[in-house]
Amino acid sequence: MKDTTNNTNKDRFRKSLTKAAYYPSQSMAKAALYDSVPLFKKKGRGAISNTQNRFATQSSDLFYNDTHALITDNNQSKPTEYIAEHAKSIITCNRSPDIPFDRSINPYRGCEHGCVYCFARPSHSYLDLSPGLDFESKIFYKRNAAELLTKEIAKTNYRCSTIALGVNTDAYQPIEKQLGLTRELLTVLLRCRHPVSIITKSSLILRDLDILTKLAQHNLISVMISVTTLDDKLKRIMEPRTANAAARIKTIATLSDHNIPVGVLAAPMIPKVNDNELEAILKACQIAGASRAGYILLRLPFELQTILIEWLKVHFPDRADSVMNILSSCHGGKAYRSHFGKRMTGSGTYSEVLSQRFYIACKKLKLTGHAIQLNTQDFIKPRQQSENNIGESNKKIQALELNTTNQRQMSLFL
Repeated sequence: MKDTTNNTNKDRFRKSLTKAAYYPSQSMAKAALYDSVPLFKKKGRGAISNTQNRFATQSSDLFYNDTHALITDNNQSKPTEYIAEHAKSIITCNRSPDIPFDRSINPYRGCEHGCVYCFARPSHSYLDLSPGLDFESKIFYKRNAAELLTKEIAKTNYRCSTIALGVNTDAYQPIEKQLGLTRELLTVLLRCRHPVSIITKSSLILRDLDILTKLAQHNLISVMISVTTLDDKLKRIMEPRTANAAARIKTIATLSDHNIPVGVLAAPMIPKVNDNELEAILKACQIAGASRAGYILLRLPFELQTILIEWLKVHFPDRADSVMNILSSCHGGKAYRSHFGKRMTGSGTYSEVLSQRFYIACKKLKLTGHAIQLNTQDFIKPRQQSENNIGESNKKIQALELNTTNQRQMSLFL
């Protein structure tokens, strides 16, 4: 039977071109063209499109050939690029009253997990890239992360305090298995008896059980496993390249069995998408061994609002408007407000109900919401590393870069 889908889409687009000629303004014509372009789910990706970044000074309009390519190539997965970055610093400080740490380290920029809701997506705009597909397919890695950490905590004016690892982007995203940057950072922190907290949704963290166990023996480690849904079907479209719920719960159990303090972060809660699972997530993780819990209402800074709306139109068209209306009711009529004290939980009736549900569930399950106070008294300033002490991660990075270069050279002949 002949497939007429592409021909139907082409005809629809041709008609929109004719229709657009009657719009009185250019902006309305652009809107007509945009509405005529169908949105498709990219295989293995969370974002639907490459949303234009907020700093772009130029924008491009879709013409027939562009749209034809979009239609015929709609389900193709965008390949992932890994780009080496020689960072100048590694520890980022903050003064936010909403989070229990004042410094963090992110060895990666961009995240291949592809979580559509990720609040860090807009940070790719600073690289003149899209917070959409670019964020999950163009991954920057800080190849000198461990060396920078050693130098920065060795400074005479450095004051020891818990470092949060992988807050913006997951420190255990897929490429970490090959590069080992996070393991190298943990090795430095263990050697210096420096406290660290980790947030991840990856079971790859179990690779570093040997280091984590030693850190736990000195009260230097705290782990939060992010569990967003227990529904694998929802996980595949919301956070496509992450571990499933069973793997995350097993990770919690394994960490708990090794006496590593572990909790669950039920985040983000998205109205009418996964918020009905809050109590079930907390219960499943508490049974596995989680001792504390947290939750966050979905945040939509900058371009993330557009990214989420596109995603909702593809996967939940029947409730897209309702989701956005509820979020607006939590932020004074806007999709998001970044005010301290409210940006994580929102305000209003829905937010209060969600907060009460969380509080009641935690009380019933005896889960605490307080961060663990880690040991800062045993900190030992490191000696400067010599040039011949590069570490295993740098060797892996060099091998990966050589392989990437060879692949690019081969592609020239294909």
